Amino acid sequence: MTGLLLSAVILDLAVVWKLIQLARDPRDLPLRAVTLCLICTRASFALGLDAAARLVDNLTGPGSARLVQNALLLGAVYCLMCVYLFSAEERKRATRRARWEALPLASAIIALTLTTIATPVSVRGRDFATADVTTTPVALFFMAALLYLVHALAAALWWTLRHARMSLRPLSTGLWLTVGALAGMVMANIGRLAIDVMRWRGANVPEWLHHGTQGLLALAVPVFIIGVIYSGAAMRLARVRVWLCHRKAYRRLRPLWEALHEAFPQDALTRVPTSGWREFLSLRGTHYRHYRRVIECRDGLVRISPYLAQQGVTDGTSHASLAGHLRHALRAQANGEAASSQAVAVALPDEDNLDADVWQLIELSDELKPHAKAR
Repeated sequence: MTGLLLSAVILDLAVVWKLIQLARDPRDLPLRAVTLCLICTRASFALGLDAAARLVDNLTGPGSARLVQNALLLGAVYCLMCVYLFSAEERKRATRRARWEALPLASAIIALTLTTIATPVSVRGRDFATADVTTTPVALFFMAALLYLVHALAAALWWTLRHARMSLRPLSTGLWLTVGALAGMVMANIGRLAIDVMRWRGANVPEWLHHGTQGLLALAVPVFIIGVIYSGAAMRLARVRVWLCHRKAYRRLRPLWEALHEAFPQDALTRVPTSGWREFLSLRGTHYRHYRRVIECRDGLVRISPYLAQQGVTDGTSHASLAGHLRHALRAQANGEAASSQAVAVALPDEDNLDADVWQLIELSDELKPHAKAR
């Protein structure tokens, strides 16, 4: 029961996430296929529950819930196959091939419908484990569904494997998880097809085959869902890490920024006013404030540099010494003392990148912290 609940929660989160992404970019065919795949999977999962199945059967007739559940499952694997088809082929060619691939899907669904109609009402609607497969229409029902599942999952596995070999992390990690899940699904459905044939012919089914197929499916379904959403989740986790770093840097730069802003308030960067709550809830607000503070700190150091040059400060001055010189320079500037005509670059990074520059400013700000004025 815990496994079913966990799978349902993961599916719900995945569906909501993909719907939000699709609303932002409705013309993205692979994203559209992924979203439809997850929706069909979630709907099929729901109809697999006894309460939902009884409700549908009471409304539309015995066996209809099992028919719709399996049709949705076939639709899910068809959409999954289209995900990699749209990703690998040119749009027009992929669309044409997707239409051809819809023919086996339609044939399988027609076969499910006809076998359901041909099945006696008394044995309709049972799941694979309890179905009376000695009744030929019931056996053919599951054979049609399983044959299409093996075909579509094997095709999806082939495309996924090709993409996984060509992709880089974190996308490749998600793809390899999906490869493992699809391989497990293909093996499990081949095993279920064998079980269906053996039961139809009246042969005894080995316990290891029965338990093995159940175990593979129970493991493969959640791994598949995780694989589909892994790359997007990994990228968003990386964004959160950057946000946390920028938030921490913004706070640590406060002593340096306050000292320079008090001396040169005219250098404050202006920006278009935004909603306070919108900025608070958005990750971008922290990034804006971080970069703004970094730029204002660097501009302030440029402004005060003539006073630092007058004190003999050089680029190689340590941050502790530079902090002391900076306090003297700020006092001199506030008192209106004359500055040197020379300027000096201070707190320069060894590497030519923004992170290294920010770290130099943070180290200088940390040296000023015990002497910073509290607001």
